[in-house]
Parts: sequence; C-alpha cells; structure tokens
Amino acid sequence: MSEPSEAVPVAPWIAAQTRTLIRQRGHAWLLQGPSGLGHYALALSLAGAWLCEAPGVDGACGHCPSCHSIAVRTHADLRVLMPETHLLELGWPLGEKAQQEIDDKARKPSREIRVDAVREAVEFCQRTNARNRGKVVLVFPAEDMNRITANALLKTLEEPPGDTRFILASQAAHRLLPTVRSRCMVHTLVWPDAQESAAWLAAHGVPASQAAGLLRASGGRPDVVVQMAQAGQDAAVWARFPRAMAAGDALFVKDWSAAQLVDALQKLCHDLCALAVGAPPRFFAPGDLPTTAPAVGLRGLGAWERELRQTRQVVDHPWNAGLMTEALVGAAKMALRAAGPGSAQRAPGARSAR
Repeated sequence: MSEPSEAVPVAPWIAAQTRTLIRQRGHAWLLQGPSGLGHYALALSLAGAWLCEAPGVDGACGHCPSCHSIAVRTHADLRVLMPETHLLELGWPLGEKAQQEIDDKARKPSREIRVDAVREAVEFCQRTNARNRGKVVLVFPAEDMNRITANALLKTLEEPPGDTRFILASQAAHRLLPTVRSRCMVHTLVWPDAQESAAWLAAHGVPASQAAGLLRASGGRPDVVVQMAQAGQDAAVWARFPRAMAAGDALFVKDWSAAQLVDALQKLCHDLCALAVGAPPRFFAPGDLPTTAPAVGLRGLGAWERELRQTRQVVDHPWNAGLMTEALVGAAKMALRAAGPGSAQRAPGARSAR
C-alpha cells in the first residue's frame, strides 16, 4: 500500500461531480452506483471540499492545512467509518482499542463496520469542531453496516448535532436499510465516457495497448482497470478467455484464483445472455465470443448463472484449488455446448471440489 500523498488530483468525472454536489444543500448524502466508479474518491473529494479552509468552485484547494491533514489521514474533524480491513488498506488509523486488540492478536480486522466504531462516531459528532469548518462522517462501503450498526447511526444521521455532515457511499444501496436511505439525499455516480477514461488510464500508467481491452473487461469502470493492470492482467489473455472455456482448457486459467475465475465466468455468461436476446455484449468484443454462442439457450445459461452465483458465495472456502478450477471450467464447457433454447441441462457446480 502506498503512502497517502498531498493534493492527489482526482479523475475529471469525479471533479465534475464534486462541483455539482458542493453547490447543493443537505446534511447527508448517499452516493450510489456500481463498484469501480470512484465512490471512495468522490466521497473523500466532497469531504475535503466541505472541510477546506480555502475552497473554490471546483472543491478543495489541496494546499491548506485542512487538505494536508486529510491527505495524511489525521484530520480532527473527519471521521471515516469503514471495515477495519479497508481502513488498514487505505492508510486510515484504527481506534486505540481496536488497534490494541488486533496487535494483541485477540481478533482479526473486521470485514464489517463495527458497532463500536459507529458509537465512537456518534460521540465524535457531539464534540466541538477543531477548525471551524464543521465535521464530516464518511461511511464506505455503507452496505457493510449490519442492521444493529445502521440502527445505532440512525438518530444522529437524521438530526446531526451542530454542523456535522454525512457522506454514505454505497456500491449496493439496495442492501441499506430503508430508514437509512430515507434520511439521505441521493446522488448516482456518473459513468465516464471512453475518451475520458482512456486519458485518465494513460496518466495512471496503463498502456494504450491494454486500456481498451481492460476497460471492456471491467465493464467500463476505470478504477477496476487500474487494479487489473497492477495485478498484471493482460487484455489479450482476456480476449482469448471465452474460446478457452468453450474448449474446456483448464490450463489456460491454472494461475487464476477461484474468485477471479468465477468473476470472469459470470461476465462471460452475462454476455452470452445478452447475445441470446439480441443485445450487444458488455465485457467481451463480439468476435471474442465462441462461435457456438448463438446456439446457447437462455434456459441453460440461466441454470449456469445460478450455479455461478451460488459458487461465488462460497468461493473463499478452502476448496482444493485444482479441482475447483476443473469443475468450473467443465461447467463452462458444458454450458457453452448447450443444445439450444429447449435445453434443460444443468451445469455441474464447483461443489465437487470439496
């Protein structure tokens, strides 16, 4: 994980949304939309604009003491609520008690937003602000609050004391309690266009030869493309993936994790479903899809999609990696050989990898 730096420029589509949001009133915003569109970046950009000591029409100045404090994760008037795994990954400090418990190996970092952290945030809201620019509570991903945690925040979210403002950023807003959603103004994140994304990816070191292919593989989400490029994923390999699965070539994905393979298969299944109803594919170029695609029936694809969805829920279990890969590739080959719309054949699942 890289160290936080001062005045990191945000993507142009994030800057444009920040300009829109800072011109509007409201003490609680819900930023919603699919993953990979910059939820965290927009939330932090908006928080920075609210807390900046010399804000402009474009948001935070990036140079004042307040902006510097946010960049180095020490701002006294900003409280970040995230799963502890996210906090550690992004360089935010844990609470003293939580840090001590993890250091003592009493427990592992939480993958949910803990109710103790929310109670500390509620207490934070009661304090006097340190820089006379109000206080901000940033919650991301907001869907990682369970029912108890969310209910602990409700009263303060509805009637925050003083000049406290909330930013909830969610990649799955449907999982939030209706009582949480109803207390927020809603902003749906904007999809960047291809030209904007390509320029931004080039500035982040993604070669032009890779950008277009990885952007398609990500479903048009630049944040995900950067992660894919950093992980060494190759656009040419992605383009060959559908035909390798149609051929049942398990060696093609021998170095892929089970989670990565399930994700890729779900995208392949999505594109085949799109073709079956006359829609364009989203994740693969039409020429990359196997020639058998038009004959694959929706009934068989639906059974395969349900099996993949079930497998995704348990993909982190300690399965035998080799057997898991073979089972997933075998199911893909069978699904791609479905006889047509009337086929009721159900692809075998990865449970055989136990």
